[in-house]
Amino acid sequence: MNVIVSNKYQLMLENLGIDVIKNLNGEFDVDEIISTFQNFFYQRMILDITAIRNYKDIKNLQKLSISLDMDKVILLLDDSAESSSPAYLSKLISMGIYNFTRNLEGIQYLYNHPNSYRDVAQFHQIDDVVVVQQPTVQPQQTVMMEQTYPTGGNHSRIIGVKNVTKSAGATTLVYMMQKELSRNYNVTAIEVDKTDFTYLKDNKLVSAISGSVMQEVSRFTGSDAIIIDVNNSVQAESLCNEIIYLIEPTTIKLNKLMMVTPQVLKTLKDKKVILNQSLLSSKDVLDFEYESRLKIFYNMPPLDERETRNKMLNDFLVRLGFDMQAK
Repeated sequence: MNVIVSNKYQLMLENLGIDVIKNLNGEFDVDEIISTFQNFFYQRMILDITAIRNYKDIKNLQKLSISLDMDKVILLLDDSAESSSPAYLSKLISMGIYNFTRNLEGIQYLYNHPNSYRDVAQFHQIDDVVVVQQPTVQPQQTVMMEQTYPTGGNHSRIIGVKNVTKSAGATTLVYMMQKELSRNYNVTAIEVDKTDFTYLKDNKLVSAISGSVMQEVSRFTGSDAIIIDVNNSVQAESLCNEIIYLIEPTTIKLNKLMMVTPQVLKTLKDKKVILNQSLLSSKDVLDFEYESRLKIFYNMPPLDERETRNKMLNDFLVRLGFDMQAK
């Protein structure tokens, strides 16, 4: 079900022809919108920008992007000079707001075909970036972050990757993340309690056991980032600043998962969940979110590990907050 927040364009939005569970009309402070919908489950929000009081101040859109899942929001822009300017659009993109349009046809298209970064990259002015920091009370919000992570010293960013469905591709994804990030960063990849890295024949990859993983991580604290295939290691998970959970969304794997651990999806609420090796369309992902009550951080298709540059992987790393501009 969907929600509509309208003001100037109320009559236009009445002609959308979609199922609506909640409909608000008027002008609201951004905090009112956040408090109303932050814990309200919906598939899509159609948001008339004129319903946001003082929307021409980009900081109000920034507050919205921090607190709501902007992948689910379609922003209907007006024709004002401010919101029509290239600089304004670029700042929206920097905050992870990719689904914006000015007409009914655009809303109907984005409802079934949500934009990714590469769909709006041509509007992004890299030199005009808004820095969006996530508040500590909401560490798992899905926000496109243009921020700088510590490099070197004892401040490595440690990212764990963990399969939820069996063989969801954590090892290969860690390897590909390390390879792609190494273009711009000093990155270390570690697998725990397995030796699958040996088949990749890359001496930069590290295999460790749970009992020694802390020592291995400490050896690489000079790295900008450490990516860990944690497998089932509690020790490895405890070392991570953040963990990415992988679900391969095939019917067989999902049904097996639910038979063995029926409550597992509830444990993933508000965590970074990736649909990996996924052939789901954008609409399928919205349906999956509705049925699972999860917010999907990224829908990752099958990747070719032999590709020199992978656009989807690059987009994912940008979403994680890394600067992946060519250097």
